Amino acid sequence: MVLYQPKDGYCYNSDTHFLYNFVFENLKKFKNVKGELLDIGSGSGILGLLVSREYTNLNLNQCEVQNTFQFFSVKNAETNKIKSNLYKGSFLEMDFDKRFDMCISNPPFYHSSVIKSENENIKIARYNDSMPLEDFIAKSSSILKDSGKLFFCYDVKQINEILIYLNKYKLNLEALQFVHPKQSKDATLILVYARKNSKSLSKILKPLFVFDNLDFTKEVNEIYKKSSTHSIKVDIEQFN
Repeated sequence: MVLYQPKDGYCYNSDTHFLYNFVFENLKKFKNVKGELLDIGSGSGILGLLVSREYTNLNLNQCEVQNTFQFFSVKNAETNKIKSNLYKGSFLEMDFDKRFDMCISNPPFYHSSVIKSENENIKIARYNDSMPLEDFIAKSSSILKDSGKLFFCYDVKQINEILIYLNKYKLNLEALQFVHPKQSKDATLILVYARKNSKSLSKILKPLFVFDNLDFTKEVNEIYKKSSTHSIKVDIEQFN
């Protein structure tokens, strides 16, 4: 999958690949994955495009607030011949014309107290001032169909708030996975799967370790192989 990204600005990272794999692993038990898929804060479009490539009966919708990334979401969908419907504007303020069977997102999750980048493009993509956790979960719940699925990744240090807000907005925790830089390090990222109005018991998947000494672990190498993406950084003016 060829993915154009801005030369100066936020670029997707390993979190998105790990989240894609987490979605894939949790959807294995479903025989026919279909319906309306929404990629919240689609950025370059990578997450929604990977999931859509895997499940061709899903109709891809993307929502993106930044003009630059609206361009890249559309461009990358066209480049990879995946049909997509783009909602331009803030996810929290968007009046969607339908409800969704599945929402996926790598939302901005760095806490507002963290020292911010001066690049406005990066600032919006990374820091949760632009999309507070509770607002993100509340809005996601409101646009999901009954039994609809929500997949996202977040800063593991905010797990307490994640669990509180999922419960508050009727999203049942179906599965969690913790991502550690290496076996000797604490988890830094959490992958979350929740389902609207479900009563299933929660499942904790085995942890994902990123590095073994200086090399990627076997599991991470397999995820990158499955994703099979090729990134090209460009100036948006090149396409004009």
